Amino acid sequence: MSGKGWIGLVFAGVLACSSAMAAEVVIRVGPPRPLIERRIARPGPGYVWVGGYHRWDGRTYEWVPGRWELPPRRHAHWVAHRYVRRGGGWEFVEGHWR
Repeated sequence: MSGKGWIGLVFAGVLACSSAMAAEVVIRVGPPRPLIERRIARPGPGYVWVGGYHRWDGRTYEWVPGRWELPPRRHAHWVAHRYVRRGGGWEFVEGHWR
């Protein structure tokens, strides 16, 4: 294998390891209950409400307010941010369009 091939292989391995490590952050303190938000008026047709959530900043939870957002494609729906119990704690799962 050429020198460039080895460098590419090593770089890909480092990226894979760093992605896996970032995905395994377990928070020992459970998340607070979600806040009840007052939605502002929908800015236009087709907008979908993306609810707020508590984001862990490494020390404490901070509330990220909800917002109206246009779906990226027709028939897409929003899957909300959530916390899942894992490894004796909580893991944050980012919201996304499906």
